[in-house]
This record gives sequence, structure tokens and C-alpha cells, in this order.
Amino acid sequence: MATENKNLSAYDKSSIPNAATLRFGIVVSEWNETITEGLYNGTFEALVDCGALTENIIRWNVPGSYELTFGCKKMLATQNVDAVIAIGSVIRGETSHFDFVCSATAQGIKDLNVKYDTPVIFCVLTDNNLQQALDRSGGKHGNKGTEAAIAAIKMAVLGT
Repeated sequence: MATENKNLSAYDKSSIPNAATLRFGIVVSEWNETITEGLYNGTFEALVDCGALTENIIRWNVPGSYELTFGCKKMLATQNVDAVIAIGSVIRGETSHFDFVCSATAQGIKDLNVKYDTPVIFCVLTDNNLQQALDRSGGKHGNKGTEAAIAAIKMAVLGT
């Protein structure tokens, strides 16, 4: 694996647009809460580090990753946000449920990006086991939430 011991969440703050005037929605799955809270913390901290005002960050919770699409759709329809970040974690089990949830969630987020002019960032971990999820939600590989925040800032200012 190319990322065996590499933290992928480092960013050059000077190369990121200032987020002071932007509003962000974050929709967080309650399933695998230890993982999703780690991702949320990475997201929130990176947004604030890049200038976002805490009052311009809206958080909504949904029961699981499958519900992220609907939560993000409602966020887009009811809140004046410049980007939405969908945070979830699906860990492979003994049945094909993993495949269905991962596929539906990814397709749903993709569909929102096609339908709306506001970017929806996919921050859903799809790991084979708990350790992989821990490693990517603040562990040895960094925090995918941090990466999602940077992507959200960059996409929010795209074309402006």
C-alpha cells in the first residue's frame, strides 16, 4: 500500500483560499460514531484554521451513511451554504450490505453534485475493518475530514 505510514492530511494553508466569507454545511452519520466524530473534528478544525467562522458552519446529524444523501439534499434546499460535506463511515461486515450502502451513498452524493450548483464533498470512509477507519479519521494516515474541508473550500470558490 502506497500510504502505509503516510499522513495525507497536511496542507499548505497559504495555498488555500480564505474561508471567512463562506458558509458550510456538514452532514454527519451517527453510525460508527467514533469514526464520524473524528472526521467531523478534522473537518471543523481545518475549516476554522482556513478562516471559516464557527457561526457559518452548520452541522446536521443523520442515522447512517445511507441517509447522508437525503440530509445533504435538505441542507442544500433549506440552508444558504457554499458547500456541503457528507461525513460517514461504512466498515465491511460479513454480508453484502457494505457494497449496497457504499454504492448507494456514493451515487447519491454524485447525483447531488450533478443536480445542484453547490458542491457536496464525499467524506465517507469505506474500510475493510475498524483499524483502517481509525487510521483515516485522525490516526496514522491523517484525517479524511481535514482533506474534505480543504476540498470544500476549493470547490466553494471554484468559478467565482
